[in-house]
Amino acid sequence: MNRRINFRSLIVVALLVLLTPVMAVAQEQYVAGKNYIVLDQPVRTRDSSKVEVVELFWYGCSHCYAFEPLIKQWKKQQPADVDFWQSPAMWNGAMKTHAQMFFATETMGVRDKVHDAIFTAMNVERKRFANVAEIADFLADYDVDPQQFTKTFNSFSVNSQVKQADARARSYKISGTPEVVVNGKYRVSASLAGGQAEMLKVVDFLVNKERAGLAAK
Repeated sequence: MNRRINFRSLIVVALLVLLTPVMAVAQEQYVAGKNYIVLDQPVRTRDSSKVEVVELFWYGCSHCYAFEPLIKQWKKQQPADVDFWQSPAMWNGAMKTHAQMFFATETMGVRDKVHDAIFTAMNVERKRFANVAEIADFLADYDVDPQQFTKTFNSFSVNSQVKQADARARSYKISGTPEVVVNGKYRVSASLAGGQAEMLKVVDFLVNKERAGLAAK
């Protein structure tokens, strides 16, 4: 009897020895500095009771255009404790104009209606949207009043949001688009993650990490 117990014990120990490296690999599948970046200075989130996920993007970015259906599908699968939103990146005048377009359509409550159309226009139809008149003319086809859009585009509120978005992106220290920032602490890019699909797996890993931290509070 003792021999049987000892034999079984040896088997259990042997299995644990074999499985330990596998478990360690699974736990360390995504590594800071290799698969994602830890921000030197955390950036305050807009809702501390949730895990925030922010996508930094540009309408004229072909990589963002390819990423859009992936991030949309990912968003649909998220529970209520994940606060996902998009923020336009800008490092030149054209991108600032497109950021104004983003916030103007959001302020008017029409962004969901025109978001995909703008993406397609810039990446497939090669529209530049260089000024507010060109944008207003395009959006008129989607029942967006040109005068109201122009007024909103140039408003103090929209310009303030553009400045805040620019400051946010600088705080995140983004190096390109699309990039995703999780809970104001971690920055994820396709180049580090190994592709756009893998990028979202890293985001899931970090969301779960932050979720565990919130639960412990």
